[in-house]
Amino acid sequence: MTIHSLTTDFDMITQVSSTYAPLAIGPYSQAIRIGNLLFVSGQLPIVPATGEFCSDDAVAQTRQCLENIAAIAREAGTSLRNTVKTTLLVTELSEFALVNGAYAEFFSAPYPARACYEVKALPKGAKVEIEAVIAIA
Repeated sequence: MTIHSLTTDFDMITQVSSTYAPLAIGPYSQAIRIGNLLFVSGQLPIVPATGEFCSDDAVAQTRQCLENIAAIAREAGTSLRNTVKTTLLVTELSEFALVNGAYAEFFSAPYPARACYEVKALPKGAKVEIEAVIAIA
């Protein structure tokens, strides 16, 4: 049996941020790149120019979260089409079909792997938060 080990040079961890996405509101990065993977922190539906939510509507919030992720991806030299995994957090699972419809506007086959969870509350009273792992070619 052969065992392969992965060694990582942690000096290769790079913080990625974009002024076209909301600034981090705590002790975390918008995204971290290591190797050819970009780990994007959960994005709220905040319009970067105003610092406010785009809307109280879950569909509009989904679109804004994904626009924020797309901006961070562009900053890292990649795009949403290279997304390999997303996690959606929603406060109302009853709105899942609507959220799913808005989400589908941003992706095509092969679709990213995904998880979706209903949570009791999200920061700042958001209805939707989305995080992503995106490959960098």
